[in-house]
Amino acid sequence: MDAKLTLKEAAAMFVDPVWATKFPPFLTVEMAAELVQVPKQTIYTWSSQGLLGGCSCRAGKYLRILRDKFILKLVNEGLHGE
Repeated sequence: MDAKLTLKEAAAMFVDPVWATKFPPFLTVEMAAELVQVPKQTIYTWSSQGLLGGCSCRAGKYLRILRDKFILKLVNEGLHGE
């Protein structure tokens, strides 16, 4: 079974006010790491390996992750770094 998540389904995960506040649409590296339960260095590694393309951007020197697209990429494609 190869279930795929839609953008609408990813967004629906965060309709609860507690989750919406804890994990807003633009995540810091710390928030993204907490959301997927990995060390924050893993997020930086994925970024430097180009694995977060399409779901991350830079705001000056800060990396920001688009929450819903990040969830889609993680669930639908997986993030396989070396």
